[in-house]
Amino acid sequence: MRVTDNRYAAEMDRFNLAVRMIGHEARTGTIRQCTGFSEDRIRKIYGTYFKNEHGNTVRRRRGKTPRQIAGFLISSRQQSEATVLGCFFIYSGLMLVGLEGGLAGRSRLNGLQLGERFCDAFETYLSLHPQPQLCFERGWSLYHALAVEQELYFASCAECFGLYIQDRYALDYQHCPFCELKAAV
Repeated sequence: MRVTDNRYAAEMDRFNLAVRMIGHEARTGTIRQCTGFSEDRIRKIYGTYFKNEHGNTVRRRRGKTPRQIAGFLISSRQQSEATVLGCFFIYSGLMLVGLEGGLAGRSRLNGLQLGERFCDAFETYLSLHPQPQLCFERGWSLYHALAVEQELYFASCAECFGLYIQDRYALDYQHCPFCELKAAV
């Protein structure tokens, strides 16, 4: 076997990731960050594989990725789903938990690895939530708020000792969204 026999494997991996992310309605900037493809190439992939298909439900979202963290904490349901997705980030290897409970993004991941692991975590989240509150881009924002910006963190509940996502700069009443949902019933 020659070295050149497998010369297109990396390109095919990037292409497959782009198709996968378009299927989740990721924004062009997010796809570009993970695959390195140009905006024009991403638009052509969408036009070729999604736009003209019968029964296409995939839409192209425009603009920047939303970055506000308040949407993750606005209700117990939103907060619980953000917590579940945050746990999947850890399980998929996107984030590392430090000795003191702090989170950090995996700095050694290249864009392709980051995108593939993020898609794995998001698809697992979708399998548990048939009517999800978080779209792909909101999940991408959650990842950045946890691992990069560190505006959110995992706090511990005083009742059940479970972990939940909390705003680093807000008052914490030490009740997880799961305990709040149980108390409301």
